[in-house]
Amino acid sequence: MNTLNREQCEIAIAEWTNCCNNYQAIKNLIPTNYVFNFDADEVDWMKKLNKNTDFCTQIGIYEDKLVAILYPMDERGRKIPSDNYAYSSLNELDRDLRLVETEEYTIVKNAILSKDLQKIDGNADMYFPVSGKPMLDQDKAVTAIESWRNDGMSWFFRECDEFDGNRIFKRFYVPSRDLIPSKPGLTNIICSFGLKFSEVYQRVLPTLIFISFYQDLQNTGSIEKISNTYDWSEPCPPICKYM
Repeated sequence: MNTLNREQCEIAIAEWTNCCNNYQAIKNLIPTNYVFNFDADEVDWMKKLNKNTDFCTQIGIYEDKLVAILYPMDERGRKIPSDNYAYSSLNELDRDLRLVETEEYTIVKNAILSKDLQKIDGNADMYFPVSGKPMLDQDKAVTAIESWRNDGMSWFFRECDEFDGNRIFKRFYVPSRDLIPSKPGLTNIICSFGLKFSEVYQRVLPTLIFISFYQDLQNTGSIEKISNTYDWSEPCPPICKYM
């Protein structure tokens, strides 16, 4: 498990905050086809400590790389103290990214994003009806990821040029259920940036999309909906609902 101690976390967070008004530095730090990758041990660590319906993913810079630091929260939304916190560095995918969703009722949908986050394949097969709790619609997830890949740097340029970087995210609040496996055999969770229009704020906001991977991800005839794409994460700023 990759961890940072408290002092390393504070330094990493401060470096990102200081970088947010520097478009060129951001451009060098964030290739828009790169992702975070959390292994099963890091996911288990967060699940055991977190007491809130959300958890915090804090953005920082460590060893000249953008990092996502996992912070468990208590019932009131305060970060739970720990000697070390799990983190992942932003890196290039080492393989194509397959998104799978068994759509409610009849259709099993598959989509493949290439290592640089371009859609390269998609298909749909019919199976027996299934049902279960709603999850993030796969098409919306793919659209958000592709939007980030194509327009992420334009978003950063505008934020730096017009708002001096003050509106750029410092952290994200993520639904805790994103860490709950839908089946046994979780190996890792890929976390990708996305761009999504907010009706409330009437502007495009970044989001994090968590995609889980298993040793055997396929339609097994389960009566529950099977998906490896989950819910929208909320960037702070502007959505700073916890202290």
